[in-house]
Amino acid sequence: MPTASTPQAAGMDVRASLAEPVVLAPLERRLIPTGLYIELPEGYECQIRPRSGLALKSGITVLNTPGTIDADYRGEIGVILINLSAEPFTVNPGERICQMVVARHGFVDWEAVETLAESERGCGGFGHTGIK
Repeated sequence: MPTASTPQAAGMDVRASLAEPVVLAPLERRLIPTGLYIELPEGYECQIRPRSGLALKSGITVLNTPGTIDADYRGEIGVILINLSAEPFTVNPGERICQMVVARHGFVDWEAVETLAESERGCGGFGHTGIK
């Protein structure tokens, strides 16, 4: 089961469900099974995020960060890990491989318009707010 390491942790650690170790070569990506199947309430999603320790110490991260698991998904949760280091990395059975964060989400009703309302920021992006 996913577990929180501390009482105020937002993310819960998820472990690899492997029969034997898996070696990730440098720049190799692999779908790692977790053995988890979940049923979320409507209006919730589950996000899969990297573990900072694995990223810093070993160059291992979740490729499609954050991975999104919808409330209506019923299959096994798999985690796409990638090795961004120059050394092979071994994923061992039961090893903590990612974090899971459960969050509420909402929907909007989209409406096509010809113009948008003005805002202070306007169309500035990609570092625009840091320029003075």
